[in-house]
Amino acid sequence: MDLLPCFLLVSLVLSSSHLVSANFYNDFDITWGNDRAKILDNGQRLQLTLDQSSGSGFQSKNEYLFGKIDMQIKLVAGNSAGTVTAYYLSSQGDKHDEIDFDFLGNLSRDPYVMHTNVFSQGKGNREQQFYLWFDPTADFHTYSLLWNPQQIIEDLGVAYPKNQAMRIYSSLWNADDWATRGGAVKIDWTKSPFVASYGNFKAESCSASSDCSVNSWYAAEALEASEQEKLEWVRKNYMIYDYCSDSKRFPQGFPAEGTRQASN
Repeated sequence: MDLLPCFLLVSLVLSSSHLVSANFYNDFDITWGNDRAKILDNGQRLQLTLDQSSGSGFQSKNEYLFGKIDMQIKLVAGNSAGTVTAYYLSSQGDKHDEIDFDFLGNLSRDPYVMHTNVFSQGKGNREQQFYLWFDPTADFHTYSLLWNPQQIIEDLGVAYPKNQAMRIYSSLWNADDWATRGGAVKIDWTKSPFVASYGNFKAESCSASSDCSVNSWYAAEALEASEQEKLEWVRKNYMIYDYCSDSKRFPQGFPAEGTRQASN
Protein backbone atom coordinates (compact mmCIF):
# COMPACT_ATOMS: atom_id res chain seq x y z
CA MET A 1 0.00 0.00 0.00
CA ASP A 2 1.44 3.39 -1.00
CA LEU A 3 1.53 6.19 1.53
CA LEU A 4 1.74 9.50 -0.27
CA PRO A 5 4.17 12.22 0.79
CA CYS A 6 1.15 14.25 1.90
CA PHE A 7 0.42 11.40 4.32
CA LEU A 8 4.07 10.96 5.23
CA LEU A 9 4.14 14.39 6.79
CA VAL A 10 1.74 13.28 9.49
CA SER A 11 2.45 9.58 9.67
CA LEU A 12 3.70 9.85 13.22
CA VAL A 13 1.74 7.81 15.72
CA LEU A 14 0.89 9.40 19.04
CA SER A 15 0.40 7.28 22.12
CA SER A 16 1.23 7.06 25.78
CA SER A 17 2.63 3.52 25.62
CA HIS A 18 5.73 2.61 27.63
CA LEU A 19 8.90 2.01 25.63
CA VAL A 20 12.15 0.32 26.51
CA SER A 21 14.26 3.26 27.57
CA ALA A 22 17.59 3.98 25.92
CA ASN A 23 20.28 6.05 27.60
CA PHE A 24 20.72 9.63 26.44
CA TYR A 25 24.40 9.60 27.42
CA ASN A 26 24.97 6.76 24.96
CA ASP A 27 22.75 7.92 22.12
CA PHE A 28 22.89 11.75 22.01
CA ASP A 29 25.24 14.72 22.24
CA ILE A 30 24.25 18.15 23.53
CA THR A 31 25.27 20.53 20.74
CA TRP A 32 24.45 24.03 21.96
CA GLY A 33 23.00 26.02 24.83
CA ASN A 34 25.67 25.16 27.42
CA ASP A 35 24.01 24.24 30.71
CA ARG A 36 20.55 24.98 29.31
CA ALA A 37 20.54 21.42 27.99
CA LYS A 38 20.91 18.66 30.58
CA ILE A 39 20.85 14.87 30.70
CA LEU A 40 19.15 13.79 33.91
CA ASP A 41 18.15 10.69 35.91
CA ASN A 42 21.26 8.68 35.02
CA GLY A 43 20.66 9.17 31.31
CA GLN A 44 16.94 8.36 31.29
CA ARG A 45 15.75 11.90 30.58
CA LEU A 46 16.96 14.94 28.64
CA GLN A 47 15.82 18.51 29.22
CA LEU A 48 16.09 21.56 26.94
CA THR A 49 15.68 25.11 28.23
CA LEU A 50 15.10 28.47 26.57
CA ASP A 51 15.75 31.80 28.29
CA GLN A 52 16.21 35.33 27.00
CA SER A 53 19.90 34.68 26.29
CA SER A 54 19.72 31.41 24.38
CA GLY A 55 17.92 28.21 23.57
CA SER A 56 19.48 24.75 23.45
CA GLY A 57 19.66 21.59 21.36
CA PHE A 58 20.98 18.06 20.91
CA GLN A 59 21.64 15.51 18.16
CA SER A 60 21.99 11.75 17.89
CA LYS A 61 25.39 10.12 17.81
CA ASN A 62 24.22 7.73 15.08
CA GLU A 63 22.83 8.33 11.61
CA TYR A 64 19.86 6.27 10.42
CA LEU A 65 18.55 5.13 7.04
CA PHE A 66 14.95 3.90 7.38
CA GLY A 67 13.39 2.57 10.56
CA LYS A 68 10.84 3.26 13.28
CA ILE A 69 11.93 5.95 15.69
CA ASP A 70 10.13 6.72 18.96
CA MET A 71 10.65 9.62 21.35
CA GLN A 72 8.58 10.71 24.31
CA ILE A 73 8.33 14.50 24.57
CA LYS A 74 6.69 16.79 27.10
CA LEU A 75 6.34 20.24 25.52
CA VAL A 76 6.62 23.69 27.10
CA ALA A 77 3.66 24.32 29.41
CA GLY A 78 1.68 27.50 30.03
CA ASN A 79 2.20 30.56 27.87
CA SER A 80 4.61 29.14 25.28
CA ALA A 81 3.81 31.72 22.57
CA GLY A 82 6.79 32.44 20.32
CA THR A 83 8.69 29.28 21.24
CA VAL A 84 9.36 26.38 18.89
CA THR A 85 10.31 22.87 19.92
CA ALA A 86 11.84 21.36 16.79
CA TYR A 87 12.23 17.59 16.42
CA TYR A 88 13.58 16.37 13.09
CA LEU A 89 15.81 14.07 11.07
CA SER A 90 18.33 15.60 8.69
CA SER A 91 21.40 14.86 6.60
CA GLN A 92 23.99 17.51 5.73
CA GLY A 93 24.70 19.82 2.79
CA ASP A 94 22.75 21.86 0.26
CA LYS A 95 21.15 18.70 -1.17
CA HIS A 96 20.17 17.36 2.23
CA ASP A 97 17.15 15.24 3.16
CA GLU A 98 15.04 16.22 6.15
CA ILE A 99 11.81 15.25 7.94
CA ASP A 100 10.54 18.01 10.26
CA PHE A 101 8.16 18.24 13.17
CA ASP A 102 7.97 21.74 14.68
CA PHE A 103 5.73 22.29 17.69
CA LEU A 104 4.66 25.94 17.71
CA GLY A 105 3.91 27.35 21.15
CA ASN A 106 0.81 29.37 21.90
CA LEU A 107 -0.95 31.37 24.57
CA SER A 108 -2.20 29.49 27.62
CA ARG A 109 -5.25 27.33 26.89
CA ASP A 110 -4.80 27.70 23.11
CA PRO A 111 -3.81 24.49 21.29
CA TYR A 112 -0.30 23.76 20.11
CA VAL A 113 0.25 23.74 16.34
CA MET A 114 2.32 20.94 14.80
CA HIS A 115 4.08 22.11 11.63
CA THR A 116 5.54 19.42 9.36
CA ASN A 117 7.72 19.41 6.26
CA VAL A 118 9.76 16.96 4.18
CA PHE A 119 12.91 17.78 2.20
CA SER A 120 14.53 15.62 -0.46
CA GLN A 121 17.75 16.68 -2.19
CA GLY A 122 17.42 20.10 -0.56
CA LYS A 123 13.87 20.76 -1.76
CA GLY A 124 11.04 21.06 0.74
CA ASN A 125 7.85 23.14 0.46
CA ARG A 126 5.64 20.26 1.66
CA GLU A 127 4.20 21.93 4.71
CA GLN A 128 1.19 20.79 6.69
CA GLN A 129 -0.14 22.12 9.99
CA PHE A 130 -2.39 20.58 12.62
CA TYR A 131 -3.82 21.56 15.97
CA LEU A 132 -2.84 18.95 18.53
CA TRP A 133 -6.00 17.30 19.84
CA PHE A 134 -4.55 16.58 23.29
CA ASP A 135 -2.52 18.49 25.87
CA PRO A 136 1.15 17.82 24.96
CA THR A 137 2.34 19.61 28.11
CA ALA A 138 0.50 17.67 30.81
CA ASP A 139 2.49 14.47 30.36
CA PHE A 140 4.94 12.71 28.06
CA HIS A 141 3.55 11.54 24.72
CA THR A 142 5.25 9.16 22.33
CA TYR A 143 5.92 10.55 18.85
CA SER A 144 6.75 7.74 16.42
CA LEU A 145 8.08 8.14 12.89
CA LEU A 146 7.87 5.22 10.46
CA TRP A 147 10.29 5.89 7.60
CA ASN A 148 10.79 3.18 5.00
CA PRO A 149 10.78 2.38 1.24
CA GLN A 150 7.04 1.63 1.39
CA GLN A 151 6.40 5.38 1.21
CA ILE A 152 8.10 5.92 -2.18
CA ILE A 153 6.00 6.96 -5.20
CA GLU A 154 8.59 7.21 -7.94
CA ASP A 155 6.10 6.82 -10.78
CA LEU A 156 4.93 10.38 -10.07
CA GLY A 157 8.44 11.79 -10.04
CA VAL A 158 8.00 12.77 -6.39
CA ALA A 159 11.31 13.24 -4.58
CA TYR A 160 11.57 11.19 -1.40
CA PRO A 161 14.26 11.00 1.34
CA LYS A 162 15.60 7.55 0.55
CA ASN A 163 19.36 7.71 -0.09
CA GLN A 164 20.90 9.79 2.69
CA ALA A 165 21.31 8.64 6.28
CA MET A 166 20.06 11.22 8.75
CA ARG A 167 20.72 12.18 12.36
CA ILE A 168 18.01 12.99 14.89
CA TYR A 169 18.00 16.60 16.08
CA SER A 170 15.92 18.58 18.54
CA SER A 171 16.06 22.15 19.79
CA LEU A 172 14.06 24.68 21.79
CA TRP A 173 14.43 28.20 20.46
CA ASN A 174 13.00 31.70 20.07
CA ALA A 175 10.93 31.98 16.89
CA ASP A 176 8.57 34.77 17.90
CA ASP A 177 9.07 36.51 14.56
CA TRP A 178 6.83 33.86 12.94
CA ALA A 179 5.78 30.99 15.21
CA THR A 180 2.58 32.24 16.87
CA ARG A 181 -0.07 33.88 14.70
CA GLY A 182 2.51 34.81 12.12
CA GLY A 183 4.70 36.60 14.65
CA ALA A 184 1.94 38.76 16.10
CA VAL A 185 2.34 37.21 19.57
CA LYS A 186 5.79 37.60 21.11
CA ILE A 187 7.49 35.63 23.86
CA ASP A 188 6.66 36.73 27.39
CA TRP A 189 10.10 36.47 28.95
CA THR A 190 8.66 36.86 32.44
CA LYS A 191 7.49 33.24 31.99
CA SER A 192 11.00 31.95 31.24
CA PRO A 193 12.84 29.67 31.50
CA PHE A 194 10.81 27.52 29.10
CA VAL A 195 11.41 23.78 29.37
CA ALA A 196 10.86 20.78 27.07
CA SER A 197 11.62 17.26 28.30
CA TYR A 198 12.47 14.01 26.51
CA GLY A 199 12.52 10.36 27.49
CA ASN A 200 12.17 6.74 26.35
CA PHE A 201 13.99 7.05 23.04
CA LYS A 202 13.86 3.94 20.87
CA ALA A 203 15.18 3.41 17.34
CA GLU A 204 14.47 0.18 15.47
CA SER A 205 16.71 0.95 12.55
CA CYS A 206 20.02 0.38 10.84
CA SER A 207 22.58 2.96 11.82
CA ALA A 208 24.67 4.23 8.91
CA SER A 209 27.82 2.84 10.53
CA SER A 210 26.46 -0.72 10.81
CA ASP A 211 26.29 -3.47 8.20
CA CYS A 212 22.70 -4.52 8.95
CA SER A 213 20.26 -4.84 6.08
CA VAL A 214 17.23 -2.63 5.48
CA ASN A 215 15.33 -5.83 4.70
CA SER A 216 13.97 -5.74 8.24
CA TRP A 217 10.36 -5.67 9.39
CA TYR A 218 10.22 -1.87 9.35
CA ALA A 219 11.40 -1.79 5.71
CA ALA A 220 8.17 -3.46 4.64
CA GLU A 221 5.79 -2.13 7.28
CA ALA A 222 2.89 0.15 6.39
CA LEU A 223 0.23 1.64 8.63
CA GLU A 224 -2.45 -0.78 9.74
CA ALA A 225 -6.08 -0.10 8.80
CA SER A 226 -6.84 1.29 12.27
CA GLU A 227 -3.85 3.64 12.03
CA GLN A 228 -4.92 4.78 8.57
CA GLU A 229 -8.38 5.52 9.97
CA LYS A 230 -6.91 7.53 12.83
CA LEU A 231 -4.74 9.45 10.40
CA GLU A 232 -7.78 10.31 8.30
CA TRP A 233 -9.65 11.38 11.45
CA VAL A 234 -6.82 13.74 12.39
CA ARG A 235 -6.66 15.19 8.88
CA LYS A 236 -10.42 15.74 8.78
CA ASN A 237 -10.77 17.31 12.21
CA TYR A 238 -7.48 19.02 13.05
CA MET A 239 -5.63 19.92 9.85
CA ILE A 240 -5.42 23.69 9.40
CA TYR A 241 -3.06 23.85 6.39
CA ASP A 242 -2.15 21.43 3.60
CA TYR A 243 0.26 22.32 0.80
CA CYS A 244 -1.51 19.74 -1.37
CA SER A 245 -4.60 21.97 -1.55
CA ASP A 246 -3.06 25.47 -1.57
CA SER A 247 -4.34 27.01 -4.80
CA LYS A 248 -2.47 30.29 -4.17
CA ARG A 249 0.88 28.49 -4.10
CA PHE A 250 0.00 26.17 -6.96
CA PRO A 251 -2.27 28.13 -9.35
CA GLN A 252 -1.23 25.90 -12.27
CA GLY A 253 -2.26 22.71 -10.51
CA PHE A 254 -1.73 20.89 -7.25
CA PRO A 255 1.34 18.71 -6.57
CA ALA A 256 1.24 15.29 -8.20
CA GLU A 257 1.18 13.42 -4.89
CA GLY A 258 -1.81 15.48 -3.76
CA THR A 259 -3.67 14.66 -6.95
CA ARG A 260 -3.07 10.93 -6.41
CA GLN A 261 -4.22 11.24 -2.81
CA ALA A 262 -7.46 12.97 -3.76
CA SER A 263 -8.32 10.22 -6.22
CA ASN A 264 -7.84 7.39 -3.66
